[in-house]
Amino acid sequence: MASFVSTLFFQVLVMVSLLHLSNAGRRLTELVEDQSMTFQYHKGTLLSGKISVNLIWYGNFKPTQRTIISDFVSSLSSSPASLNTQTQPSVLTWWKTTDKYYSLSSNKKKPSSLSLQMGKQILDENYSLGKSLTRNQIVQLAARGDHENAINVVLTAADVTVESFCMDSCGTHGSQGKKSRFAYIWVGNSETQCPGQCAWPFHQPIYGPQNPPLIAPNNDVGMDGMVINLASLLAATATNPFGNGFYQGPADAPLEAATACPGIYGKGAYPGYAGDLLVDSTTGASFNANGENGRKYLLPALFDPSTSSCYALV
Repeated sequence: MASFVSTLFFQVLVMVSLLHLSNAGRRLTELVEDQSMTFQYHKGTLLSGKISVNLIWYGNFKPTQRTIISDFVSSLSSSPASLNTQTQPSVLTWWKTTDKYYSLSSNKKKPSSLSLQMGKQILDENYSLGKSLTRNQIVQLAARGDHENAINVVLTAADVTVESFCMDSCGTHGSQGKKSRFAYIWVGNSETQCPGQCAWPFHQPIYGPQNPPLIAPNNDVGMDGMVINLASLLAATATNPFGNGFYQGPADAPLEAATACPGIYGKGAYPGYAGDLLVDSTTGASFNANGENGRKYLLPALFDPSTSSCYALV
């Protein structure tokens, strides 16, 4: 069964296959409707133990663009060094919200927490599968990473089109395999294709309130938008990796840890307004999380199952 959670502006599509799939993002309708559903645990397995996040770069990315993502992933590490060096509010503090899901999980056979670490980086700069990809080809690319104790993240460049990208999704997460299932994520760079859908609030939306866009903290609208969607998908992958973990709503169109809190990045958020964010005094960029190597990021609010409310860092 494949389930799709839509982007900020589009409706959900459902596709049946051998994969469990869920789309990252935020719908406009979700931004303006009251979410009254109850977040539930469906008794499935959560990702746990030490997991490597492997980055599979498909297409042309500048080295500076790759470090925006790799620094974000490294900032998720729960190593003592990360705990001591990250300025608050931090990426790691944001990620620790997912720990609350594990304390509510009934699966006692697995470790009760998840520890992420930066894994391999695989480059495909020659577009080995072309510049127009299907969902199945995304899975083929994801399979180039490790098949155990890993999340394989496929990142497609701005000149690569992907089936349903910008039509209903900014990215997906899913799993593949039967005996040994591995988790994967895909996120596309929307800079030239649909920044109004997948890079808000760093670009004006194509629908809804037309407030001025915010300045991206890493000065790259496409990549900063990818961080938002990757963050959303990582939280979903941890807490609902196989379609039977934590989510609310119907199984074929679930709202997950981040998509249950659409459009919220700080306190006081409302449709078209991301919330009261921190602003870099030098660049004027908006952010809510500090990462490694002096990085700043904007990360989505996560649903806190212990309080049944959305938690934002600021």
